[in-house]
Amino acid sequence: MKRMTNNRCSWVPVNDVLYQEYHDYEWGRPVHDDKKLFEMLILEGAQAGLSWITILRRRENYREAFNNFNAEKIAAYDEEKIQSLLLNEGIIRNEKKVRSVVTNAKAFLNIQKEYGSFDKYIWQFVNYEPIVNSWKSHDEVPAQTEESQAMSKDLKKRGFKFVGPTICYAYMQATGMVNDHTVDCFLYGK
Repeated sequence: MKRMTNNRCSWVPVNDVLYQEYHDYEWGRPVHDDKKLFEMLILEGAQAGLSWITILRRRENYREAFNNFNAEKIAAYDEEKIQSLLLNEGIIRNEKKVRSVVTNAKAFLNIQKEYGSFDKYIWQFVNYEPIVNSWKSHDEVPAQTEESQAMSKDLKKRGFKFVGPTICYAYMQATGMVNDHTVDCFLYGK
Protein backbone atom coordinates (compact mmCIF):
# COMPACT_ATOMS: atom_id res chain seq x y z
CA MET A 1 0.00 0.00 0.00
CA LYS A 2 1.50 3.32 -1.04
CA ARG A 3 1.69 5.69 1.92
CA MET A 4 0.34 9.18 1.64
CA THR A 5 2.65 11.91 2.91
CA ASN A 6 0.41 14.96 3.13
CA ASN A 7 -0.55 16.81 6.30
CA ARG A 8 -2.53 14.56 8.64
CA CYS A 9 -4.73 15.11 11.67
CA SER A 10 -2.60 16.06 14.69
CA TRP A 11 -3.47 12.85 16.62
CA VAL A 12 -1.52 10.74 14.13
CA PRO A 13 2.09 10.15 15.27
CA VAL A 14 4.61 11.11 12.59
CA ASN A 15 6.71 8.00 13.25
CA ASP A 16 4.00 5.33 13.40
CA VAL A 17 3.28 3.76 10.00
CA LEU A 18 0.45 1.57 11.33
CA TYR A 19 -1.37 4.60 12.73
CA GLN A 20 -0.71 6.60 9.54
CA GLU A 21 -2.14 3.86 7.34
CA TYR A 22 -5.20 3.55 9.59
CA HIS A 23 -5.74 7.32 9.35
CA ASP A 24 -5.10 7.49 5.59
CA TYR A 25 -7.11 4.48 4.45
CA GLU A 26 -9.75 3.72 7.09
CA TRP A 27 -10.65 6.40 9.63
CA GLY A 28 -13.51 8.56 8.45
CA ARG A 29 -14.23 6.46 5.36
CA PRO A 30 -17.82 5.21 5.11
CA VAL A 31 -18.21 1.51 5.85
CA HIS A 32 -21.32 -0.35 4.70
CA ASP A 33 -20.11 -3.95 4.98
CA ASP A 34 -21.82 -5.68 7.91
CA LYS A 35 -18.80 -7.78 8.81
CA LYS A 36 -16.52 -4.73 8.94
CA LEU A 37 -19.14 -2.77 10.90
CA PHE A 38 -19.29 -5.61 13.44
CA GLU A 39 -15.49 -5.82 13.65
CA MET A 40 -15.15 -2.11 14.34
CA LEU A 41 -17.90 -2.19 16.99
CA ILE A 42 -16.08 -5.01 18.80
CA LEU A 43 -12.69 -3.32 18.53
CA GLU A 44 -14.01 0.03 19.75
CA GLY A 45 -15.52 -1.75 22.76
CA ALA A 46 -12.23 -3.51 23.43
CA GLN A 47 -10.50 -0.13 23.34
CA ALA A 48 -12.55 1.27 26.26
CA GLY A 49 -10.10 2.68 28.79
CA LEU A 50 -7.11 2.06 26.53
CA SER A 51 -5.44 3.85 23.65
CA TRP A 52 -6.58 3.00 20.12
CA ILE A 53 -3.06 2.01 19.08
CA THR A 54 -3.16 -0.75 21.72
CA ILE A 55 -6.08 -2.32 19.86
CA LEU A 56 -4.81 -1.48 16.38
CA ARG A 57 -1.58 -3.37 17.08
CA ARG A 58 -3.64 -6.40 18.18
CA ARG A 59 -6.23 -6.28 15.40
CA GLU A 60 -4.85 -9.31 13.55
CA ASN A 61 -4.82 -11.25 16.83
CA TYR A 62 -8.48 -10.31 17.35
CA ARG A 63 -9.35 -11.44 13.84
CA GLU A 64 -7.70 -14.79 14.47
CA ALA A 65 -9.11 -15.23 17.98
CA PHE A 66 -12.68 -14.31 16.99
CA ASN A 67 -13.08 -16.28 13.74
CA ASN A 68 -12.42 -13.20 11.60
CA PHE A 69 -15.43 -11.54 13.27
CA ASN A 70 -17.91 -14.07 11.96
CA ALA A 71 -20.91 -13.15 14.16
CA GLU A 72 -22.67 -16.50 13.66
CA LYS A 73 -19.65 -18.45 14.88
CA ILE A 74 -19.04 -16.07 17.78
CA ALA A 75 -22.68 -16.23 18.90
CA ALA A 76 -22.23 -20.01 19.31
CA TYR A 77 -19.15 -19.78 21.55
CA ASP A 78 -19.44 -21.93 24.66
CA GLU A 79 -17.78 -21.50 28.05
CA GLU A 80 -14.76 -23.56 27.00
CA LYS A 81 -14.12 -21.21 24.07
CA ILE A 82 -14.52 -18.14 26.29
CA GLN A 83 -12.03 -19.56 28.78
CA SER A 84 -9.52 -20.18 25.98
CA LEU A 85 -9.93 -16.57 24.83
CA LEU A 86 -9.20 -15.37 28.36
CA LEU A 87 -5.82 -17.12 28.08
CA ASN A 88 -5.02 -15.53 24.69
CA GLU A 89 -2.20 -13.03 25.22
CA GLY A 90 -2.77 -11.52 21.78
CA ILE A 91 -6.01 -9.82 22.83
CA ILE A 92 -7.17 -7.75 25.80
CA ARG A 93 -8.06 -10.45 28.33
CA ASN A 94 -10.68 -8.48 30.23
CA GLU A 95 -13.41 -11.00 31.01
CA LYS A 96 -16.28 -8.52 30.63
CA LYS A 97 -14.96 -7.38 27.26
CA VAL A 98 -14.43 -10.94 26.00
CA ARG A 99 -17.90 -12.03 27.09
CA SER A 100 -19.39 -8.89 25.54
CA VAL A 101 -18.19 -10.04 22.11
CA VAL A 102 -20.45 -13.10 22.34
CA THR A 103 -23.37 -11.03 23.67
CA ASN A 104 -22.87 -8.43 20.95
CA ALA A 105 -22.69 -11.08 18.21
CA LYS A 106 -26.11 -12.39 19.25
CA ALA A 107 -27.58 -8.87 19.33
CA PHE A 108 -25.94 -8.07 15.97
CA LEU A 109 -27.57 -11.13 14.38
CA ASN A 110 -30.95 -10.09 15.79
CA ILE A 111 -30.60 -6.66 14.17
CA GLN A 112 -29.64 -8.25 10.84
CA LYS A 113 -32.84 -10.33 10.99
CA GLU A 114 -34.97 -7.31 11.89
CA TYR A 115 -33.49 -4.80 9.41
CA GLY A 116 -32.09 -7.03 6.69
CA SER A 117 -28.59 -5.72 7.46
CA PHE A 118 -26.73 -4.09 10.32
CA ASP A 119 -25.70 -1.37 7.87
CA LYS A 120 -29.31 -0.33 7.33
CA TYR A 121 -29.86 -0.16 11.09
CA ILE A 122 -26.68 1.62 12.20
CA TRP A 123 -26.60 4.31 9.49
CA GLN A 124 -30.07 5.53 10.48
CA PHE A 125 -28.42 7.42 13.35
CA VAL A 126 -26.88 9.83 10.80
CA ASN A 127 -29.82 9.75 8.36
CA TYR A 128 -27.79 7.48 6.03
CA GLU A 129 -25.32 10.28 5.18
CA PRO A 130 -21.90 10.94 6.72
CA ILE A 131 -21.68 13.99 8.96
CA VAL A 132 -18.73 16.09 7.76
CA ASN A 133 -17.44 18.45 10.43
CA SER A 134 -15.07 21.41 10.03
CA TRP A 135 -12.86 21.30 13.09
CA LYS A 136 -9.77 23.52 13.08
CA SER A 137 -8.01 21.39 15.69
CA HIS A 138 -8.42 17.99 17.30
CA ASP A 139 -9.21 19.76 20.59
CA GLU A 140 -12.56 20.87 19.14
CA VAL A 141 -13.72 17.33 18.36
CA PRO A 142 -16.39 16.21 20.86
CA ALA A 143 -16.19 12.95 22.78
CA GLN A 144 -19.87 12.29 22.11
CA THR A 145 -22.83 13.84 20.31
CA GLU A 146 -26.62 13.59 20.31
CA GLU A 147 -26.32 10.98 17.55
CA SER A 148 -23.84 8.84 19.50
CA GLN A 149 -26.03 9.13 22.60
CA ALA A 150 -29.07 7.95 20.63
CA MET A 151 -27.06 5.09 19.12
CA SER A 152 -25.74 4.05 22.52
CA LYS A 153 -29.19 4.10 24.09
CA ASP A 154 -30.68 1.97 21.33
CA LEU A 155 -27.80 -0.51 21.21
CA LYS A 156 -27.97 -0.97 24.99
CA LYS A 157 -31.74 -1.48 24.78
CA ARG A 158 -31.03 -4.27 22.28
CA GLY A 159 -28.58 -5.97 24.67
CA PHE A 160 -25.20 -4.71 23.44
CA LYS A 161 -22.35 -4.15 25.92
CA PHE A 162 -19.44 -1.67 25.80
CA VAL A 163 -21.43 0.74 23.64
CA GLY A 164 -21.50 3.94 25.70
CA PRO A 165 -21.92 7.27 23.87
CA THR A 166 -18.16 7.94 23.74
CA ILE A 167 -17.45 4.48 22.32
CA CYS A 168 -20.28 5.00 19.83
CA TYR A 169 -18.82 8.32 18.71
CA ALA A 170 -15.39 6.74 18.17
CA TYR A 171 -17.18 3.99 16.23
CA MET A 172 -18.97 6.58 14.10
CA GLN A 173 -15.61 8.21 13.31
CA ALA A 174 -13.94 4.88 12.56
CA THR A 175 -16.70 3.78 10.16
CA GLY A 176 -17.09 7.11 8.38
CA MET A 177 -20.51 7.92 9.77
CA VAL A 178 -18.73 11.04 10.96
CA ASN A 179 -15.77 12.61 9.17
CA ASP A 180 -13.73 14.45 11.78
CA HIS A 181 -10.57 15.04 9.76
CA THR A 182 -9.49 18.54 10.73
CA VAL A 183 -9.51 21.28 8.08
CA ASP A 184 -5.70 21.18 7.78
CA CYS A 185 -5.70 17.42 7.05
CA PHE A 186 -5.38 16.32 3.44
CA LEU A 187 -8.42 14.08 3.95
CA TYR A 188 -10.69 16.87 5.17
CA GLY A 189 -14.03 16.71 3.39
CA LYS A 190 -13.13 13.56 1.44
